[in-house]
Amino acid sequence: MDDSRETFGPNAFVTGFPVKHSRSPLIHGYWLKTLALPGSYCAHEVAPADFETFIASLKDRSSGFAGGNVTIPHKEMAYELADRPDELSQELGASNTLWLQEGKVHSTNTDGHGFTANLDARCPGWDSHDAAVILGAGGASRAVIQALRDRGFREIHVVNRTIARAQELADRFGEKVHAHPMGALAEVMKGAGLFVNTTSLGMDGSEAPAIDFSPLTAEAVVTDIVYVPLKTPLLKQAEEQGFRIVDGLGMLLHQAVPGFEKWFGKRPVVDDDLRKLIIADMEKH
Repeated sequence: MDDSRETFGPNAFVTGFPVKHSRSPLIHGYWLKTLALPGSYCAHEVAPADFETFIASLKDRSSGFAGGNVTIPHKEMAYELADRPDELSQELGASNTLWLQEGKVHSTNTDGHGFTANLDARCPGWDSHDAAVILGAGGASRAVIQALRDRGFREIHVVNRTIARAQELADRFGEKVHAHPMGALAEVMKGAGLFVNTTSLGMDGSEAPAIDFSPLTAEAVVTDIVYVPLKTPLLKQAEEQGFRIVDGLGMLLHQAVPGFEKWFGKRPVVDDDLRKLIIADMEKH
């Protein structure tokens, strides 16, 4: 009887190209240590040309991995190559979490879970509003739109420089989602209770345009999926204007929870010590 799995625990990965910047090994390593579980989690860089071969190695178990996370630029290909993508992945056309089950590669997308779990933890009651405004129509906005629709928001306004891209998302996610050009931002913010930045505006200290958040409801929440810097220019503006803000770091932490549970058998908790660990690492770089 081979008891190596029990002795050494499962091995899991994060793959992307490049992937050395990923903080996933820190997150999962923290949980493995605090939960005293056997197993390992590593960054495994795979070039796009080699990704199909890598997925095949998961299926025949030659890789030694029980599953893993997938990041840019492999999320769409991970979905396409999975044997059993779930409904979330199918609607998004992208997967970020893979696991082996009975010789098949299963996949899901946990970005939407990470987004809502972060808001649930940092700002309870954020979802008591009917309308949300999403700035940006890139790949990152898809999981956010899906999560807000599934949470019960009745109006989701997607504002983007190229309205055609916003319209694609409205067509994909249904009648609650509406596409608008940038010029309509102030108008669609009227009475909205949630504002989400899914663009790279303000990332790594870059400039961001001034936004007047006053059309939002007084109790509105402003959040950003960017987490470097932790308090982005848009979040600073919103805070100065008296609005509640939630940074994007928790989305990264919470999206990791379902995968860890799949591979290692225990559901981990996102706590302050983990958050401090990741912030300390961010400050080093």
